[in-house]
Amino acid sequence: MSERAFPTRPLPAKDPRFTFGLVRDVAEVLERHGYPPIVKGLDHRDLQQALFQFLYAPDGPVS
Repeated sequence: MSERAFPTRPLPAKDPRFTFGLVRDVAEVLERHGYPPIVKGLDHRDLQQALFQFLYAPDGPVS
């Protein structure tokens, strides 16, 4: 089995790549693949947290 590339380490204090635009782009890709549009604030927040956890969080939930 190959090594993982994610989550990335070390977690930068502020990663300029992790923007509202990134989350919006991911939401648009999901919609193009048939998922419902992400238009509610809570859905956007949850997608942002899921992306953050995938990209940066060590094993286990973000606290």
